[in-house]
Amino acid sequence: MKKLALNLNQFQEVPVLGIIRGVSQDSIQGVLNSCVSGGLKFVELTLNTKNVFSLIEFASKQFSNELCVGAGTVLSLIDVKKAENAGAKFFVSPTLNIDIADYCSQKALAYFPGALTPTEIEKAWNSGATMIKVFPASQMGPNYFNVIRGPFDELQLMAVGGINVTNAVDYLRSGASAIAIGGSIFTSSRMKNKEFNSITADIADLISTVKTFQSEL
Repeated sequence: MKKLALNLNQFQEVPVLGIIRGVSQDSIQGVLNSCVSGGLKFVELTLNTKNVFSLIEFASKQFSNELCVGAGTVLSLIDVKKAENAGAKFFVSPTLNIDIADYCSQKALAYFPGALTPTEIEKAWNSGATMIKVFPASQMGPNYFNVIRGPFDELQLMAVGGINVTNAVDYLRSGASAIAIGGSIFTSSRMKNKEFNSITADIADLISTVKTFQSEL
């Protein structure tokens, strides 16, 4: 595999991705500070967030030493190029987009396409995915990853959708390479009301739980 702009080894050390959707310009600094304080290293800002490209630019510049910032809900090659120009280091899609996969492969950019069925997962991996976003994971449950690992033991799979501190380890134990957390921590009300201490505490709790699990392997 080509050398990626994203340090995948670093991601695998603490395999937790934060999904930040709908954050405002007024709250972005506090939210990202919470991510850093809680121990999160990788975050995506979803492209259906207002003024998202300016937010990505802010995050990638102001937090370049603490966070690896990516773009989520990426639906087109135009999206990728705009986010890349803003400073995004990786790209996450709800489904596989071949144009995006080809572009990211050519430029050694990390791409996390969404897939659910075995056929979709295999196609995404063969298209050059860095890691496959299994979404919505909550609809299948943790054991689904154990089943998928049977024929696809070399694949990198990230559980996305319905992940929280109470079930995160279940997914990792069952074969997920990484997990993503979003609405369970980065709620609209918390971000709007600047409840940054609550965000920090929940992130720290999750990261601690994951690290404890990893130390027991």
